Amino acid sequence: MNRSSTRLLAVAAFAAMAAGIVSFGSRSTLIAPVALAQNMGERTVSGTVLNAEAEPVSGATVFLKNQKTKTIRSFSSLANGHFHFAQVNMAEDFDLWAEKDGHKSTVKTVSSWDARKDFISDLKLK
Repeated sequence: MNRSSTRLLAVAAFAAMAAGIVSFGSRSTLIAPVALAQNMGERTVSGTVLNAEAEPVSGATVFLKNQKTKTIRSFSSLANGHFHFAQVNMAEDFDLWAEKDGHKSTVKTVSSWDARKDFISDLKLK
C-alpha cells in the first residue's frame, strides 16, 4: 500500500468514527460517539441565593427552566439561602435564576456540554 492510499484509508476511518459508524468487514455497526456518552444521565443543581451584601437570602424563588421544552421547576431557598434541584437531565440545557421582592439574579446557563454531575452556583440578587 502506498503513502496516499494509507492516508486515504486513515481519513475514511476517521470519518466513519466521527459519524458513529464503525465497519467490521461486510457488517456496519452504529455506536454512540464518546462525547455524548459522558453527558448521559442526571445531575444535581444547587447553590446559595445571596443579597447585594453577599448574605444568604431565605424564601427566594429559584427557577430552573428547560431551554427546549420551556418547562420550569422552582425551589424556595432555605433559611441559609441554599437551593437544590435533583434529577436534572445532563443532555439538556437549562436557565437558572432567583427572584425575591422585585430583585432578580442574572440568568446562568446549566449547559449540556458541562460534564459535572454536581453543578453548584451562587445566585446574587440585584
